This record gives sequence, C-alpha cells and structure tokens, in this order.
Amino acid sequence: MDSFADSPPREILQCVAETLGCSTTSAEVAAYLDQHDELRHLREKFLVPKIADLPPYCIYLVGNSLGLQPKMARKYLEEELEKWAKTGVHGHIQGSRPWAWAENNIEQLMANVVGAKAEEVALMNGLTVNLHLLLLSFYKPTATRHKILLEDKAFPSDHYAVESQIRLRGCDPQQSMLLLSPRPGEETLRTEDILEVIEKEGDSIAVVMFSGVQYYTGQLFNMAAITKAGQRKGCYVGFDCAHAAGNAELKLHDWGVDFACWCSYKYVNSGAGGLAGAFIHEKHKHTVKPALLGWWGHDLKTRFQMNNVLDLQSGVSGFRLSNQPILLVCPLQASLEVFNLTSMQALRRKSILLTGYLEYLIQHYYSRDAARPARPDGPARPHVSVITPSDPQQRGCQLSLCFSVPIRRIFQELERRGVACDMREPSVLRVAPVPLYNSFSDVHRFIETLGSALAASSQTPQE
Repeated sequence: MDSFADSPPREILQCVAETLGCSTTSAEVAAYLDQHDELRHLREKFLVPKIADLPPYCIYLVGNSLGLQPKMARKYLEEELEKWAKTGVHGHIQGSRPWAWAENNIEQLMANVVGAKAEEVALMNGLTVNLHLLLLSFYKPTATRHKILLEDKAFPSDHYAVESQIRLRGCDPQQSMLLLSPRPGEETLRTEDILEVIEKEGDSIAVVMFSGVQYYTGQLFNMAAITKAGQRKGCYVGFDCAHAAGNAELKLHDWGVDFACWCSYKYVNSGAGGLAGAFIHEKHKHTVKPALLGWWGHDLKTRFQMNNVLDLQSGVSGFRLSNQPILLVCPLQASLEVFNLTSMQALRRKSILLTGYLEYLIQHYYSRDAARPARPDGPARPHVSVITPSDPQQRGCQLSLCFSVPIRRIFQELERRGVACDMREPSVLRVAPVPLYNSFSDVHRFIETLGSALAASSQTPQE
C-alpha cells in the first residue's frame, strides 16, 4: 500500500476499482486492499473471538473499548506463574522479567508508541490514579490562576478527578472548572475555539486538561497547537491519552506536552484493567516533584537498603508508589512487542485508509440521500450520519455513527450477527477498525451486516 501513501481514501478506492474492473463498493476491493496490506501479518499475533454458528470469527470493531488479546500474553503469564511456583521470592531478581524492575524493561517500547523518551514514561497504577498523582503536582492554584480548562463532555472519570482536585485545594468547581462546549448545532469542538478560549482566559487558567481523542465523538484534538497556546499563556498542559495511545501518532516529547496519562487496555491491548502509563516531560525532571511518596519512587540501586532516607528518582519515575503487578506487565509486554514490529507511522497510514473506507461505504449505502425511499410516498429507510470529523487529521480510527432511529434494537441485531461494536444511547454506535488487527474485509462485512441488522430491526417492535 506504500504506492498509495499520500492519496485520499476515495481516490485509492477508485484506482483499485478501475484496476479490478469492479465497483468501489465490491468485496473484491476489500480483498485487494487486504492482499496488498504490508501490516496484514500482525493480525495473526492476536486472538479474534469466535461465535458459534456464525462465520469463523466475529467482526471485532471495538478496540476503542477493549483491545484483542495478544497470543503471547498467555505464554508470558504462564512463565511467571511457573517461576513463582518454582522459585518463590527469588523471582524478584531472576528470569527474563525480574519482578523488581519488570515494568522498566518495557518502558522504551511504550515510549515509542506515545512519542516520548523512556525516562519520561512510567508504567504504573490505573489511568485515573495517575491523573490524580499528576494533578497533585501540576495543579497549584492561586487567587488569580486557579482554573482548569477541559471539555464539557470529558470522560466522566476525568471530570470527577478534576472536580475533586479543585475541591481538595479549597476552590469552588463552579468557579474553577472552565468547561468548553461545541458551537450550537455542532458535535465537535473547533480548534480555533479552543485556542480562543485559552488566549482569552489563559491568565486565570492553571492547567489545560484535554483528552487526546474524545471518547464519544472520536475527535482527535490538535495537541501540538493546544500545548503551544496554553504554555504561551503560562498554563501547564496535560492530556488524557486513553483513546489516543496506540491509535494516533503521538509526539508528546516533541510537542512539549507537560504531562499525560493513558490506560493500556484499549488500543494498546493489555487486557481489562491493564497497567496504565504516565508521562512527564524531561524539562520538569528536576522542578516538578511528586506530592505523594512511596518506596518505588526510590532509586532502584538503593531501594532495598530500607534506611528511610528517600533517594527520589527524577522526573516521572519518582511518582511511582508501589511495585507493579507482574501479571499485568505480561500482557502489556506481549502487545508492545507487536507494536515494535512496525511503527506508529505505518499504523497511522493504514488507519487513515481503513477508516476512510468505512466512512466511504457508510456514506454510499446509509447516508441521508442514500436512505431516501424509491417512491416519494414510500417509507424512509433509516439513515446514518458520522459525527466524527471527516478530516482524517482530526480523528483516529473510531467513527461515531448516529442513527435516525433508536439504536438498541440495531445493536442487538448486530450482536446476533457476530458484530462487536459499542453502543451509546440514545443514537450512537462507536465503530473502530483497528489497523493492528482489523482488515478491509472486516469493514466490508460490517457494512453488509449493518444492512441486514437495519432491516431486521425495522421489522421488530422496539422494546
């Protein structure tokens, strides 16, 4: 697919269709794209769920919620269980992943995924725990600079964390939470509106706290521009990269982001509740200190001397509190090793085409115009609109599909037909073709299955 590197998805589809002598919506186009996909071998590194009495595997388009299991995860887990059984406490310093520093061994792999230096990344805790730890150090409100800017529809856990941090510092969330909403009638935020608010309110903002990719709409924010604008006004700028890590091409170090955190069980495929990540830019390594201390923040060379004199590691490493569960390190290692077989640049190139292909087929079959009845007096068919930005630079691989009819029955019909996606009532399905393991044929099968699900749902009374 390198020959198509910079071409828009629509042009690529038309070129392939002309080559094959078929329509752009033909399954032959999907098969051709799969055959020429230089990343197709990565799918074999994962276990795709199977459903009885249905095609060989389900159409798994929900990596934005939980990524697939890497095949090596089981092997690595069994290795550590066997080591525990045979060596007991000696497993802390023996084997290929000694428990006392196992997570350190894979931080370079994680740093590659988020565009950071290894020493700027720590693998620890869960996402919201890490967000709290970071805000305790970066949010230092004063009488004049006390606000935190975030999306009005930020992921609930982020909202709760910010609200509680503001209360913890004796401030009033009604005064110190600056919530930014899209313009009336629009679903997503405009970059110029974000930058305008930062410019206007920046002198009173202590922290700009955004998601990298908005969980509901799938909007990929211009993190570089937001960082530059916030820092120009004297604000710290941080991001929740839960839906961006492993999805978009991040450059946390180069963009100069102050701090970030992310979970690893979505696009990074570490399993439910997997080990989370945190980032602090190296420019803060000697100036921003952790507010809470634990023994895992102590330098490893002297950590076990137990003299109660803290030799604090610099930067994000000093924010560690406790040893990390080795059974969470194993699946994360298995997934990061797959990422290491390619690059985020290559994954992003495929993602733009794969998601563009999904968007093209949605618009062809299910847009408002395509859903018009054949006769003026006939019933209108359900139509689908995409609320995720159409610009590939403003989205990752997720498309949020909004339906003209209630979606619960459609969602149920899709599940019966072996489709795994994600429902958000009253009218949105989140669909995420992940370039690591999804194929163009997956997308084509989904579109065909969606048609039958829409037909079946219209014939069945809504519950």
